Amino acid sequence: MTLEALNGLGVEALREALRSCCGSSVWVEKMTAIFPVADRFVLFAAAEEVWRNCSEKDWREAFSHHPKIGDLEGLKKKFAAMGAWAAAEQSGTSGAATAVLEALQEGNRVYEEKFGYIFIVCATGKPAAEMLGSLRERLGNDAQTEILIAMGEQEKITYLRLQKLLS
Repeated sequence: MTLEALNGLGVEALREALRSCCGSSVWVEKMTAIFPVADRFVLFAAAEEVWRNCSEKDWREAFSHHPKIGDLEGLKKKFAAMGAWAAAEQSGTSGAATAVLEALQEGNRVYEEKFGYIFIVCATGKPAAEMLGSLRERLGNDAQTEILIAMGEQEKITYLRLQKLLS
């Protein structure tokens, strides 16, 4: 869709388009309020500013709109609306060895138990083994460090999805 088309959407359609990029309802509402936007640079700058000014609760809400890394079946069932984007983003797990996928599944469980939300990583272009390494490394973080890293990963995902929306 073009920026002009995005600017021309009704409020509900605009919310849906933005929600496909980030699952935080606060982010979606604040972004909806800035439309129409002059250009892509204004859109991307606003997306970053709004995201960074969201609360941890808002970040966690956005995280809840992602499938777990490596859970391709769950991705298909739970995220049918944005499943194609999420599946493409996680394509690095599609050919992974069973042992790596099992380790990701176990790592996801431990991560969620420790931090209270799923492991978020901008998976685009990353093989499963690299994501597993990141997961294991980040398990050593304290809660404050990790929420900021996860927030930054969601920011990258949102940016890429906004680009896809406008392609």
